[in-house]
Amino acid sequence: MPTVSVGRDRLFAAVGKTYTREEFEDLCFRFGIELDDVTTEKAIILKEKHLEKEQPSADDEVIYKIEVPANRYDLLCLEGLAQALRIFNGQDEIPRYKVANISKESMLKMCIKKETSPIRPFVVCAVLRGITFDEASYNSFIDLQDKLHQNICRKRTLVAIGTHDLDTLQGPFTYEALPPLEINFVPLKLVKNFRADELMEFYKSDLKLKKFLHIIEKSNVFPVIYDRNRTVLSLPPIINGAHSAITLKTKNVFIECTATDLTKAKIVLNIMVTTFSAYCERKFEVEPVEVIDADGKSSIYPDLSEYKMEVPLSYITGTIGVPLEVDEVTSLLNRMQLQANRGGLGDTINVSVPPTRSDILHACDVMEDVAIAYGYNNIPKRKLSSLKPLSLNELSDLIRYEIAMNGFTEVLTWILCSKKEIFEMLNRRDDKSSAVIIANPRSSDFEVVRTSLMPGMLKTVGHNKDHPKPIKLIHGLVDRVMEVMGTPFVPVGDNTGYYIQLSDEPEFLSGRQAKIIYKGSRIGIFGIVHPEVLNNFDIPDPCSFLEIYIENFL
Repeated sequence: MPTVSVGRDRLFAAVGKTYTREEFEDLCFRFGIELDDVTTEKAIILKEKHLEKEQPSADDEVIYKIEVPANRYDLLCLEGLAQALRIFNGQDEIPRYKVANISKESMLKMCIKKETSPIRPFVVCAVLRGITFDEASYNSFIDLQDKLHQNICRKRTLVAIGTHDLDTLQGPFTYEALPPLEINFVPLKLVKNFRADELMEFYKSDLKLKKFLHIIEKSNVFPVIYDRNRTVLSLPPIINGAHSAITLKTKNVFIECTATDLTKAKIVLNIMVTTFSAYCERKFEVEPVEVIDADGKSSIYPDLSEYKMEVPLSYITGTIGVPLEVDEVTSLLNRMQLQANRGGLGDTINVSVPPTRSDILHACDVMEDVAIAYGYNNIPKRKLSSLKPLSLNELSDLIRYEIAMNGFTEVLTWILCSKKEIFEMLNRRDDKSSAVIIANPRSSDFEVVRTSLMPGMLKTVGHNKDHPKPIKLIHGLVDRVMEVMGTPFVPVGDNTGYYIQLSDEPEFLSGRQAKIIYKGSRIGIFGIVHPEVLNNFDIPDPCSFLEIYIENFL
């Protein structure tokens, strides 16, 4: 889940109350978020520079790193967090956002050219009039864009946000797609004029922007936004123009979101304008922009209308398992920024979902917010009679307990591992068929699904080789397991119990290994691990290993 870094003192000032760390952790838990870490600005910088040994001073600003749900885009900045917590605490009413009442003729216009269709066909826009920035709110405004780009915008592939000082521009605006050779402008934070193809080459060495170049660089045309004077606002999704850069003195902000996904573009625009309309002269009011597509169809953005839902009280209380009255439920929903009141039919509750809560899609989302506001710890625990543990889990728990009682240590290892670990490091040949291969693995450590517990166990021993000996891990011990299972040791060929036979696996010493046969089927193997395998896992001491497939006992 995304993590939001905010200054503790500024957050407390915005919330209107000071908390101890324990008190704030409790507030976060009750609201459904988590205080992930407490650090300082200097400590973050030192860590980025790998200078962790240098100690930050006690006077440094304290930074709270707060983990928020992935679909709560309204909580990705201090302003959204503070407002949500104030409403949750009952300090504020739920804001009602509105679009400025201006005539269509007076609206700024954005015209979409048909050439944009193959590459990035959508754009939505809005204006924040009379906004006042200070350094903190300005930085938060920029940071929210970055957070949205990484989250719902999927690293700008779905949506890219452009923000501009409207007083430096003149409408109407046009959204076009042109060959790179025909696009020239001065990019943000630069002073030199670049042609679009030159700019793409230039940014290949930029650590931040080079990861977005692939989105358009192979296209014959690049998307570009112009004002009436052919001043470039932006080359989405790469960079804005320097001419319209916003500053602390900016009073009117023009926001454009180009996209391949119109629904997500509208969500992103709504989050940007609702969050920072609080700094506008007319609080919570946003000026609309008319967008005219290539076919001449007109749309007005942003759409700040509230989505209406009807949710049965019986569904909410039945799912949570707590008897609640309608008034209690509506009060809890209001604390979660959802306007709610008693419906006209029976026990129905009318819910108005604001434009900030794009995560509310179904009655189950409403029910979840009621449960959060009520408090998960306040919901009585009960064991459903219809739920029973799987037989395999019950058997696993029994064997795990018995082996632990015999002095062995349980370890939990990764299900995924590298090809090298399950083949080469175990002296095995890759047969191209026994291992399930992961497509596009994040790293070479997670290339395949393990075919044996052995690599993980040996890696654990290798990383803990300095611990006192002997190291006894849980996947060992034949006789005790069989005794627990009530399985007798029988002569070879007798299918009424288990017996062992010499095996020849490359990961074990020859002549010092055996397979376990239970009712005619091989259910495991044990032996002394081969010295070459031990060396591969950096283990200096002799090791024995046992693996049993307990499904065979069911």
